[in-house]
Amino acid sequence: MEFMDYRSDTVTQPTPEMREAMAKAHVGDDVYGEDPTINHLQQMSAEMTGMQDALFLPSGTMGNLTAILAHCGRGDEVIEGHLAHTFLYEAGGMAALGGVHPHTIPNQPDGTLALKDIQEAIREDDPHSPITSLISIENTHNRCGGVSLTPKYTHQVCMLAKENGLRMHIDGARIFNAAVDQGVDVRKLVNSADSITFCLSKGLAAPVGSVLCGSTEFIQRAHRIRKQLGGGMRQAGIIAAAGIVALQTMVERLSDDHRRAKNLAQGLANIKGIDFDVQNTNMVYFNLSEEVPLSVEQFIEGLKKRGLLLGLDHGRRFRMVTHVWISDQDIQQALQVMTDTINTIR
Repeated sequence: MEFMDYRSDTVTQPTPEMREAMAKAHVGDDVYGEDPTINHLQQMSAEMTGMQDALFLPSGTMGNLTAILAHCGRGDEVIEGHLAHTFLYEAGGMAALGGVHPHTIPNQPDGTLALKDIQEAIREDDPHSPITSLISIENTHNRCGGVSLTPKYTHQVCMLAKENGLRMHIDGARIFNAAVDQGVDVRKLVNSADSITFCLSKGLAAPVGSVLCGSTEFIQRAHRIRKQLGGGMRQAGIIAAAGIVALQTMVERLSDDHRRAKNLAQGLANIKGIDFDVQNTNMVYFNLSEEVPLSVEQFIEGLKKRGLLLGLDHGRRFRMVTHVWISDQDIQQALQVMTDTINTIR
């Protein structure tokens, strides 16, 4: 059975053009800085984000951890949201491997951190306290429903960081979704920040890899940390080649994912037994009504038997993510499967 897989945009597979580029990639030893394809990807990434330099890494988690360790020393503190991916889903890496202390403040429903909360979280110079070194925000924000943060807000946070002698990092795993959603060049979302990570392997559909961008000096520090974390790859131009194609061909079409997510949300809102929650960019969240006499496990299994996979957030709340391998027809079919699964027990 072929599944309609809405669990995440991480399930995307490389396009034929990416596979061809991978097969033909010119490679060298990247640890020596000699892989021409990786060098090209890094240069392209820096130019697209308006940063001085960039570093190719195996994953977004390693990219965020590398950025935090390049910005912070042991015992330093990072201000971030209580729903941040770096806080919830990255295995406590900043604390476990870097001795860096996360200071969480509430994420607002729109994914932002209130500027007042950030200001109040900045520590005074006191030997009893950690040293506040970094502010980290996420764009688009996963746990806040895939919402995108505006250039104005991002600039405000960056200016607040600079006024207080802090650095600013953006976890931009889906920053190109944010740029398309906001209708701006990605540079406008990152140009005041000190560093930005973005994933090639989500909506951009490359098989693996993320890029960390920042100043030349910052990337030099990050390069050493990547090595310490075991991220120094050799002839990795084979996978970087897919990333180049992703940046060339997959950014503009993200608007199709957003349109389909909106259509999916509108359809879910009309299904009895589904309590639609929120839709932003390529993410849709909904709850299975308590009136539906199905357990979460029974609901998931019923959908799976009909060829539909989706993600469980928590409780009876679910997430569906659109991506390049989800078509208009798949949206209609998913809505029908959802309806049929609920109606079978009525």
